Order: sequence, then structure tokens, then C-alpha cells
Amino acid sequence: MNTFINTHKERFLEELFELLRIPSISADPQYKDAVINTAQAVADSLKKVGAENVEVCSTAGYPIVYAEKIIDPKKPTVLVYGHYDVQPPDPLDLWESKPFDPVIKNGKIFARGACDDKGQMFMHIKAFETMMQTNSLPCNVKFMIEGEEEVGSTNLGIFVKQHKAKLKADVILISDTGIIANEIPSITVGLRGLSYIEVEVTGPNRDLHSGLYGGAVANPINILCDMIAKLKDSNNHISIPGFYDDVEELSDLIRKEMAKAPFSLEAYKEALNIADVHGEKGYSTIERTSIRPTLDVNGIWGGYTGEGAKTVIPSKAFAKISMRLVPFQRSEKITQLFTDYFTKIAPPSVRVKVTPHHGGEPVVTPSTSISYLAAAKAMETTFGKKPIPVRSGGSIPIVAMFKSELELDSVLMGFGLDSDAIHSPNESYGVFNFYKGIETIPYFYHNFTELYNK
Repeated sequence: MNTFINTHKERFLEELFELLRIPSISADPQYKDAVINTAQAVADSLKKVGAENVEVCSTAGYPIVYAEKIIDPKKPTVLVYGHYDVQPPDPLDLWESKPFDPVIKNGKIFARGACDDKGQMFMHIKAFETMMQTNSLPCNVKFMIEGEEEVGSTNLGIFVKQHKAKLKADVILISDTGIIANEIPSITVGLRGLSYIEVEVTGPNRDLHSGLYGGAVANPINILCDMIAKLKDSNNHISIPGFYDDVEELSDLIRKEMAKAPFSLEAYKEALNIADVHGEKGYSTIERTSIRPTLDVNGIWGGYTGEGAKTVIPSKAFAKISMRLVPFQRSEKITQLFTDYFTKIAPPSVRVKVTPHHGGEPVVTPSTSISYLAAAKAMETTFGKKPIPVRSGGSIPIVAMFKSELELDSVLMGFGLDSDAIHSPNESYGVFNFYKGIETIPYFYHNFTELYNK
């Protein structure tokens, strides 16, 4: 297999570049055609490498690409999940190269979607091609690649419910996570959930002259900032009543085991160019980003933001707020708790509107299953050392949905790095990581088939 990979390395990379050049931004309707074109490009890639029954399945939103290769119904089946949509590239002025014109610098591919998730999703197509061309595919495989992950995967849940027989499998394999470092492999065994909310604060019925009305009429931006400040206390503990009622409190023993993962606080601060870290009192940086819930303002706007000065008291102010959740919190409950509290703390001088967006549930996957053991052995083979099980601070809401609807655990075998700047300007993905994924994935198939048959 490695001989085939080495022979076709440059082609694999150029084919990925072709995919990265398509601006499949699911959040922005003006890119609708590009997103649909990307779905077709993914389908064409799967057909080209030998997948069968390839479909571009319509949904109420963007299509889901399905494909399969059933070599023997008696053999186990791996269901590969990935997504072809990407985050908006804004702010564009912070990119050092064009976000949809991929380039390689210092051994990394720079482009929007390079790591999240086109690069990692495409590894699976190339690993499948490798197994097909070397006649080494040991089991059945199905692909389900969606185009709405970055906007909440609303239609994926509907698709899964309607096509359970089509999606019948023995394990779900996902590469949308990362490793600790290129020399320290890891497998994600826990993900935080998510509640994402937009708030609108309205004061007067129009923008007002700040000289004529300032000091007499509530300024929605000032009020919104005050309200946001009340969401946390001086210890960075979230102030919403009932917010922590269902939070899983891990034992000191588990926290000590987590602390064994390699981590340099100084290197962390240096990489982010910050003088110090910031977070909930009583918890380490690793714990704050994995086993503790969070509340962050992701965007805030209102009033005049153009060039020069315009002295107005705005009629409205807005913010987007996300809360990362941990076991056993539930997104619907947290959304309601936030709504009740945010509405309660608003002064009578303004009106508040809270609009829930997408959410998802936290999940912990077993590290004793044959699927985890197959992934661990695969990584040990290609990296030369056993991977460390870790909990991630990110959210992949569909993992919990897969468990509830398909009754399948997911293996989160990603190859990205924290430094890949996903969702940020200058997103990148290591060339090493891209090829390492293609090399490792076939070993998972062989290990899983072997353990399944025991």
C-alpha cells in the first residue's frame, strides 16, 4: 500500500487542491452553486476510485453524497462520515494567501477547508482508492459526506432517520478532529456539545443623535455589554441559574490521568501571543478546553462601524453567543436557561429577543471497544507509538445523533493539529498529516475486520 501511496503522492495533493479551490461556504447563500458543485466533485471522486451506487442525495438544504463498496454482505461495514462545506474565510485581510487558492508553505497546505474538513475527508477517499488499487479492501465501506456541518447539520439528521437501512453499518469512522502533535498521536474519545444563540437588544425606534438624546435614552450597545458581563462572575464561572446542574464532575483520579498528556503552558501562550491564560478558576487549561462548559461571545455589532465618525445612539445591538456543553448537559435545556436569564436581566428601557440557532449534545465514546482498539493499533503502526485518548473541546453534534439513530459508536481518528487555525484566517493542514492519514486509515480497516471476526 505504501508503494502505491508514494507513487501517487503528487496526484493526491493536486486533486485535493482542486477541491479546496471551490468556495463551498454553506453559511452564505451567494455560494450556493459552489457548494452544490463541491458535492458533485466529491461524488465524481468516489466514482473514479471504484465506489458504487454513488448518489448526490437532495435534501431541504445542501446535498449529501452517498457511496458504497459492498464486497461481501457477511463482512463488517465501515461507514465513513465527513463534510465538504467550509467556514466563511472572513476576515479576508488577515489571510497571507488567498483562502481558495491553496499553497504549500513550510510543509503545510494553506486554504480554507484544508483541515476542516476537506483535507481530512479526502484522505478517506484516497485511502479507499489505495485499498482498491492494491486489492486489499478487507470489508465493506459506505460513505456519507454532507454539506451543512458548518451550519448545524439540520438535514443530515432527517436523512439518517429516513435511510437507516441504507446506512446500516458496524462502526462510523470520522476524521474531523486532531492529534496532540505529529510525534504524539492521539484519538478523541470525548466531544463537547453546543448551544448557539443570537441575541438582539432594541432601544429607541430609530437611531438617535447622541448629543440630543445621550444620557436620557438607553444605548442598546451599552446595555448589551452590561448584560453580557453579567453572564460570568469574577471567577469566570457562568452565572446562569441551573447552568451547572447536570455537569459531569470528574474524579481527581481521572483529572490526574488527563494531566499526564504532554502540554506546555509557556508554548501554548507563545503560540497564541498572549501574556497569560484566562478561564474558570480551579481548573487547568486542558480541563477548561475539554471537560468544563464554556460561554463565549462569537460576534457583537450595532451602530455605526464605517469610516470616520457618526454620533448616533443605535436602535439595536446584536451578539452571537455559543456555549460548549459537557456530559450530561443537554442543549435544549441550556438554551432555555440562557433565554430565561438573559431576558430577566434586561432593564425595562430595552426589549430583548433571543433566537436559538443550531445545537448538539456532548458525547463520550468508549476506549475499550474493538473500533477504538483498531484505530489505536493503526496509529501505533504508522506513528510508532500508542496514541493517547483525549477529550476535545470541539463539538461534532452528529456523533450523538449517530448513536441515538443508528445505535453506532463513532471512532474519531483525526490528524489535524491545534495550530492548523481551523475557522480562522490562514487555516492550514500539514502535508505530513495528509499523507499520514492516507497511510493509517487502511490499517484501521484491517484491524477492525480482524477484531470483528474474532
